[in-house]
Amino acid sequence: MPRFPSHPARRPVLIAGASSGIGAATGVTLAELGYPVALGARRVEQCEELAGKIRAEGGEAFAYRLDVTDGASVDEFVTAAEKALGPIEIVVSGAGDLEFGQAHTIDPDVFDQQLRVHLGGAQRLAHRLLPGMIDRQRGDFIVIGSDCADRPRPGMAAYNAAKVGVEALARQMRMELEGTGVRASVVRPGQTLTGMGMNATPEVVGPLLEDWEKWGFARHPHFLRAADIAAAVAAVVATPRGAHLVLVEVQPEAPLKETP
Repeated sequence: MPRFPSHPARRPVLIAGASSGIGAATGVTLAELGYPVALGARRVEQCEELAGKIRAEGGEAFAYRLDVTDGASVDEFVTAAEKALGPIEIVVSGAGDLEFGQAHTIDPDVFDQQLRVHLGGAQRLAHRLLPGMIDRQRGDFIVIGSDCADRPRPGMAAYNAAKVGVEALARQMRMELEGTGVRASVVRPGQTLTGMGMNATPEVVGPLLEDWEKWGFARHPHFLRAADIAAAVAAVVATPRGAHLVLVEVQPEAPLKETP
């Protein structure tokens, strides 16, 4: 007899931050693997377009507006998603953006907003969705962390603080959920090429990259693709029950050295 029942055949997934980047790539990857996906973000038009593409390829997708800083929006999104797809079995908390700034120069309101989106958003999703998972004695709650949580980078004060908090929250959830059948995991990307931070000016980015090189963060020029992080999420949720991928860190492979 197995120690745990197998995953159910149907495992609806809720993805917060699904309009672009890692969230969108995760939606596509999981849909291709047969998971029904609920795509949520403030930019709901992009989510609806992505859901249409997934359905055109034979997948099952639902799109709805989601603002993770607003508890009422979280509740409305979850209610609509579960009505469309059934009880949520997997949560991917990846909503967020990136504002550059030093700890002493970044606007405090911008700093607070970063915390509300990355950290507060994950907690709002947990508050709304974990009780149902606990009742069913199964489920995966995944937060998208960052290697900044382990190695903070200069010029990213709010993002660093938010990701440290998100990963600490996930570690605490893992302890509190022990014995419930629900797994809390962190997928931790290294440098990844997405739209986040791309609105920054060269005057901001230039000194930032110089600082990163000085402190040893820019070892090589290769970046991960959003699909690489989606593959890590897929590995976490596909792990058979009874095992738990607690932390998966994904780093870009360095360029190949020229052979002599």
